[in-house]
Amino acid sequence: MNAICVDDEAQFLRHVVDSCRKIRLLKSVRGFTRPEEALDWVRKNPADLAILDINMPEMTGLELARRLREMNPGMAIIFLTAFSRYALDAYEVHPTSYLLKPFDQGRLIREVEYALFGREAGKPPHIAVQTFGHFEILVDGQTLAFRRSKSKELLAYLVDRRGAGVTRQDAFAALWEDRVYDASMQKQMDVVIRSLRDTLQSSGIGEIFELKNRNLRILPELIDCDLYRFLEGDEKTVNTFFGEYMSQYTWASSTEARLSLLQSRKQEEAALACGSR
Repeated sequence: MNAICVDDEAQFLRHVVDSCRKIRLLKSVRGFTRPEEALDWVRKNPADLAILDINMPEMTGLELARRLREMNPGMAIIFLTAFSRYALDAYEVHPTSYLLKPFDQGRLIREVEYALFGREAGKPPHIAVQTFGHFEILVDGQTLAFRRSKSKELLAYLVDRRGAGVTRQDAFAALWEDRVYDASMQKQMDVVIRSLRDTLQSSGIGEIFELKNRNLRILPELIDCDLYRFLEGDEKTVNTFFGEYMSQYTWASSTEARLSLLQSRKQEEAALACGSR
């Protein structure tokens, strides 16, 4: 697999590149001091991972990450910066990790291996759901486009319910908080459900959605989802949560608060464990 490293400090860049070349999963590592040169290279060559500085003069690492994701939505992103204040802004592009300079070599290796886990053949998870930050679903690394925004929101709501059955009325109440579930809106809800099913089926992933006994649900075992990994206690996933969860949907605020509380507790437990050693 291929990686690029971008940092305007040439000496530090060489250090990062040398460190990455010791990682067994990486077959090729290229370093760039100028973001535009990195973009030109990625246009002509495949890249699975980008390790980016954030505070650069020509183009920030955040903007570079956005442009790289436009070319390859499945690319893993690791930010490596001296400034912790960028953490929340960085999460807009759903990075795999956020490391502070100076970095620990062992930590970098672990984060790169985590970012590339399951991609030994150069393939991202078949169905990946991102709930931290904005909600997105990716199929083989490509962001799934929805014809109707409410169909996407319905899928997000079902992901939030983690496989539990949801009635049409309950789903409607979440999607249209200020509307009455009358005959007209029941028809609108039917259109949204059909559109969701058609979008998933046309993308070859219709099996993740189930409509049975008038209840709607997704099948969690068929998707790779950061929310589910978090709730299972995956430490690396817990550390990639920066306080935002499906931030485009108001109904998601309760889960967001729960995740923040769980993360705080886990961090306190980890701190106490370290202090007892």
